[in-house]
Amino acid sequence: MSRAILRNVLKNIFQQTRFHPSLKQPVKYLCSSVDRKWKGHLTTMKLETPKFHHLFTPELKVLIDVFERNNYELRIAGGAVRDLLLDILPSDVDFATTATPDQMIQMFTKERIRMFNERGVKHGTISVRINDKENFEVTTLRIDVVTDGRRAEVEFTKDWLIDANRRDLTINAMFLGFDGTVHDYFSGVQDLQERRVQFVGDPIQRIQEDYLRILRYFRFYGRISERPDNHLTETLKAIAENVGGLERISGERIWMELKKILCNNHAADIIPVMYDVGMPSYLGLPSSADLDHYRQVCRNTEGLQPNPVTRMSALFKSEQEVYVMNERLKVSADEFRQALFIIESRHLPDKGNPIKFYKDLMCDTVGQRNKTVERIIELMKYKNEGELCGNPSLWTPPPFPVGGADLMKCNIKKGPHMQLMLKELRNVWKESDFKMEKSELLERIDDILPTLPELPSKKK
Repeated sequence: MSRAILRNVLKNIFQQTRFHPSLKQPVKYLCSSVDRKWKGHLTTMKLETPKFHHLFTPELKVLIDVFERNNYELRIAGGAVRDLLLDILPSDVDFATTATPDQMIQMFTKERIRMFNERGVKHGTISVRINDKENFEVTTLRIDVVTDGRRAEVEFTKDWLIDANRRDLTINAMFLGFDGTVHDYFSGVQDLQERRVQFVGDPIQRIQEDYLRILRYFRFYGRISERPDNHLTETLKAIAENVGGLERISGERIWMELKKILCNNHAADIIPVMYDVGMPSYLGLPSSADLDHYRQVCRNTEGLQPNPVTRMSALFKSEQEVYVMNERLKVSADEFRQALFIIESRHLPDKGNPIKFYKDLMCDTVGQRNKTVERIIELMKYKNEGELCGNPSLWTPPPFPVGGADLMKCNIKKGPHMQLMLKELRNVWKESDFKMEKSELLERIDDILPTLPELPSKKK
């Protein structure tokens, strides 16, 4: 059957099922995939990097041998191919094969190779551990038959082009044979050479298959592009038209991508572009942010390996906006507290003495001392005082010498009065530049007591 006839048949089926949502999406996908299938054009090249040969551990050689002896094709897929073409040793290597999951299970069982993590089987992924040393994930070539913007129902295939068709970006849609041959269907090699990031085929369709791809696009743009302003117009248009689909994506998945964007190259420019296409409200970010201030904080933190939330804090004007962000993204407790700490502390006056300012902050922050040091270091990066980060001894005061047990010996009971007294004694200690000793501070109790506010008595 010719391509034209096949497409017309599928179009007719699509028209007949247009009032049946359960049938419409898979048929619509098949219609579009006919077009996409023939747009891909295979080009090959030989990979020339010593890092490729570093992957050939004894365990990988066992895996390759198993597939060869059973007459199934096996190739490196996706991101690892991209990294090797950039002369980067990949930290994670995925494999694709023409063998179905059932065939792999049968093959690995026969070879007495241990399998684990059965949850991936329905998506075609088999996880194995070889020689009790190295884990591998091998996934059957597949086509996404039904998508809902978050996940896909798949069917398996033996066609490498069809599998490449379903991938997000051209630079992630390549395969690598173990003889060093790169199999490239969508000009991914050329895009890498030109440092261009674009979707495979129609960007609208790629995005609608999984809306997280919007964020993946910006993440890889920061990794690949050498220029901050080299986005394709059709790509940004497709993102702007489909940004509402991010509502369907969990906050945790969004944050995993967003924090990589915040620490990537061009972070100072990418976040404003994300604002331009209407993304902030879907990410839990304030719709109105001081982007000039954000860009300045990115410059302040350049080269200092900031916590992603440190840069993100520049987008917030109030603590309430931090709470709104956390409701959407579900950041870690440490990240949440870091953002609040920056918002609370960034505008406090340092009176021309930043070292004394940070000592006072250390003194005022009751809790885990190491965590406070970490938060203050991030605040220093934020405020363009990164030169102080490497020498905490300069701005870390000695431990406060007075504790609750000392006050109890002075007839001050546990409770609000004790907390107020400790706070006042800390202020006295700060004024002495942290030089007063315990005995000197305790002598000040009688002077402080009359100044403490009257607390309401407990009702009986």
